[in-house]
Amino acid sequence: MIEHLRPVSLRGSDPEIKREEIRHSFHTTFDTFESLYSLLENDEAFYHRPEPLRHPHIFYFGHTAVFFVNKLILAKIVDSRIDPKLESIFAVGVDEMSWDDLDETHYDWPSVDATRLYRDAVRALVDELITTLPLELPITWDSPWWVILMGIEHERIHIETSSVLIRQTDISLVRSHPDWPLCTRKGPAPANELLPVPGGRVLIGKSRNDDFYGWDNEYGRHEAEIPAFEASKYLVTNGEFMAFVEAGGYETDRWWSDEGVAWRNYKEAKHPHFWIPDGEGGWRYRALTEIVEMPLDWPVDVNYHEAKAFCAWLGERTGTKLRLPTEDEWYRLAEHCGVPDLPQWGPKAPANVGLEHFASATPVSMFAHGDFHDVVGNLWQWTETPIYPFEGFEVHPIYDDFTTPTFDGRHNLIKGGSFASTGNELLRSARYAFRRHFFQHAGFRYVRSDYEERIGSAAYENDTQVSQYCEFGWGDTYFGVPNYPETCARLCIEATEGKRRGRALDIGCATGRSTLELAKAFEKVTGLDFSARFIGVAERMRSEGRIRYTIPTEGELVEYKEAKLPPPLARVADRVDFWQADACNLKPIFTGYDLVTAFNLIDRLYDPAKFLRDITERIDGGGLLVLSSPYTWLESHTPKEKWLGGYKKDGEPVTTLDGLKAHLEPAFRLVETRDIEFVIRETARKFQHSVAQMTIWEKL
Repeated sequence: MIEHLRPVSLRGSDPEIKREEIRHSFHTTFDTFESLYSLLENDEAFYHRPEPLRHPHIFYFGHTAVFFVNKLILAKIVDSRIDPKLESIFAVGVDEMSWDDLDETHYDWPSVDATRLYRDAVRALVDELITTLPLELPITWDSPWWVILMGIEHERIHIETSSVLIRQTDISLVRSHPDWPLCTRKGPAPANELLPVPGGRVLIGKSRNDDFYGWDNEYGRHEAEIPAFEASKYLVTNGEFMAFVEAGGYETDRWWSDEGVAWRNYKEAKHPHFWIPDGEGGWRYRALTEIVEMPLDWPVDVNYHEAKAFCAWLGERTGTKLRLPTEDEWYRLAEHCGVPDLPQWGPKAPANVGLEHFASATPVSMFAHGDFHDVVGNLWQWTETPIYPFEGFEVHPIYDDFTTPTFDGRHNLIKGGSFASTGNELLRSARYAFRRHFFQHAGFRYVRSDYEERIGSAAYENDTQVSQYCEFGWGDTYFGVPNYPETCARLCIEATEGKRRGRALDIGCATGRSTLELAKAFEKVTGLDFSARFIGVAERMRSEGRIRYTIPTEGELVEYKEAKLPPPLARVADRVDFWQADACNLKPIFTGYDLVTAFNLIDRLYDPAKFLRDITERIDGGGLLVLSSPYTWLESHTPKEKWLGGYKKDGEPVTTLDGLKAHLEPAFRLVETRDIEFVIRETARKFQHSVAQMTIWEKL
């Protein structure tokens, strides 16, 4: 049996003992990964591509070693490459392709022998680093040792993902091995049933001083109150799922989501991927290296779409609403069952996990966890929850794209681990997510509950202009220049001291900072912007309390940012609404205001004079119109004949302030002018430093 592949604690009292623990962990992981590839029958099998959305086996065989080198160089732990050509070929995979996005690129793959020699060189390099690097305990994610642990844990992930690919490989190209034993116990499927799970509070998320290595998405804090629900006693078995197949489950669209129907039709799926028709109306089962008689009491391997369709079918059949559990409900189930987390395990895992029992699934009745079975282990369990970042999420700079590409609403979390999960995957805190059409030694259990999970948008805004204004409104300040929209709103509040503060209109609100700031003093504030993207960001900040975005550092490199709604603004957020609108063509409903603002807008309008004429009638007597702008008149925004200033007339200069007076007097009285600095970040080394003129006008 494979030697234990549990994660190494980050703590300890003796650095030299810890050094040897890490060395042992590294070599054991490297050995296990290479042992897995000994299941391929010959060198030709390395170039087989069992899944069209992924590379052939040779890529993954080289990739995990290259990962070590690339991350060690990025962290400046080593300064030279071993083989730049191989390190380019094996650098980036295609695991995140859509099911209908085939990659037909031709690759000049190296030989298996050349790849083995490269792996040997990397093994020697990492072993030397383990010997020579200074080691301070505990290991933190800023330590060079974190990068070594990252490489170890990355290879452990690929032990599992590569085992899935080998399981998909033509049976003639694989062979059995005693280190990868198949469970031989099988029998009839037990009757499944729903059992109660009491409600309770879920508090999850790692702290930086956790005992074990974690990926970036595990850190932060998430809290939720989960009502009582019912969950299936067992994972759904092959036998239980067979009733769905025999009922025409793969031919009946109403049990499938639109996305599921599209995948099913494209793949022409008629049964689970690892089921093989026996030609006599029955089924056989593809395990890692063998095709065996169908184990009816083993959990069924399916993707999310198949699991969801089964829930819809069974719910219709039983007259109840069934679905997959959420991530939070999985935690409630684990806590209710008293499932020990890894530090409390004995010498043998209390579940079919970690390759500590078998290199296959087992009967679902074999490992009990309280009244339930397989709360952890056997197969991963699909959840309803698309992966999202916890509050306080930060990207690790050495692996900035481990999680962020999955925050797109199309990658659902799997929980609990499988028979092939090792290392970090064994921890309850592990958070892995896959596209819903992927296979990953994953099955499911079903729940009955009326609870509806609500999580905010997880995607990172990456539109360059929108992200720039996210940072401008909600991000860092630069060179000591205060936040511009906050400053503008504060000055407006000061200017309305002693006046009516009923309704305010913020035109050109961008990502909403000034609008929400105004709500600290006004009863109702409406923010308008021509850009739906801006309004979407502003509304997410108002309703969800945070936004996420990327900002360029240099070239294609970006920094991942999260901004939170400050508590004083959260308390008044219900006073605010946001609308998409054209400032030069406002609807009649936008009228009767005590304050109208337009910050950095007037020189971006296609007809600023029309805007000024129109806005006059929308402000009540005694109300204020506050404008601010650096007066950057450009013909790409405003035809030159419509500029309010910045030109000569009859040989004399006309300033924008002159133009504003000409259009606003005598309906308004100019109360005050002042200059306000602002800084817009373009990249980490390029900033716009501007000075806007603010003019405050009182409606007569």
